[in-house]
Amino acid sequence: MAEPAAPTGWAAVRAELRGLVGDVRRELAAAGRPPLRDAVAEPLLVAAAAADAVGLEWEQPLAELVGFVRSRLTGDYAVDDFGFDADLTERVFLPLLRPLVRHWFRVEVRGAENLPADGAALLVSNHAGTMPLDGMVLQSVVFDETGRHVRLLGADLIFATPFSHDLARRTGTTLACREDTERLLAADQLVAVFPEGFKGLGKRYADRYKLQRFGRGGFVSAAVRGQVPIIPVSVVGSEEIYPLLATAPLLARALGVPYVPVTPLFPWLGPLGLVPLPSKWVVQFGEAITTDELPAGAAEDPMVVFSITDQVRETIQQTLYALLVQRRGVFG
Repeated sequence: MAEPAAPTGWAAVRAELRGLVGDVRRELAAAGRPPLRDAVAEPLLVAAAAADAVGLEWEQPLAELVGFVRSRLTGDYAVDDFGFDADLTERVFLPLLRPLVRHWFRVEVRGAENLPADGAALLVSNHAGTMPLDGMVLQSVVFDETGRHVRLLGADLIFATPFSHDLARRTGTTLACREDTERLLAADQLVAVFPEGFKGLGKRYADRYKLQRFGRGGFVSAAVRGQVPIIPVSVVGSEEIYPLLATAPLLARALGVPYVPVTPLFPWLGPLGLVPLPSKWVVQFGEAITTDELPAGAAEDPMVVFSITDQVRETIQQTLYALLVQRRGVFG
């Protein structure tokens, strides 16, 4: 009797996917984990069908997607001591960010050669834009320029919100405290800090590109103690995505948040007002400020810490002014 013909076209797609889903189900059963339902498997089939219908190459991307889903369902993936999931960040989070970075904000990167290829460094950036999109943009451009993940230092509020807490941890953000900063730098990580905090993020549009106070210089102490370079980062474009007109302090106090944004579009247009305006961004990485030649105990000397903090702040501020003079328009 003749062998049955191998399936072709969409039948082959379904056969391969069903086989892969069956493999995952068996792995879950062997591990004593809940079974994989069709509601999870069907989106893979629909995606492959759509790709096949328009003539796209689906085999390799689909194999990667199924491999990712398998690792998530079986628990076969790694996170570090801070909860950072590099696989999730590289395969889901950053690919979702790239269209925003490249096509909506059209981010231009300057001075990428100042980012070290290895070893620790502390990136210090201005912070603005009502919503912390500048941190996510920084993550995307640093990875695409160097292949390295930048570990953001986040405020307490991020970790007080369940969904935000989980996403932040998984994608590389950790609490902005001395202990975590020093541990990351000791592990040769790129660490990014936004010393203005909510004062910068929630400043009004009338005060755009005017740096707020940089706090007590705790980030400088950590860098000096670890003898790692400090890289000033200047971001232009973030101030215009949500022009902040007011902060509704009474409502913010009632809600327990730093501010409630009132912009030309929000809350007047509802959810549509949350779409960021497509301003043109420039991210400039400055030359490193070295700390390894400072004398022993410099990290505990308030005058040294203040001097370096002021140098970093002034470098960022003057670079912002220069970039603003050079740009041709907010959206061009």
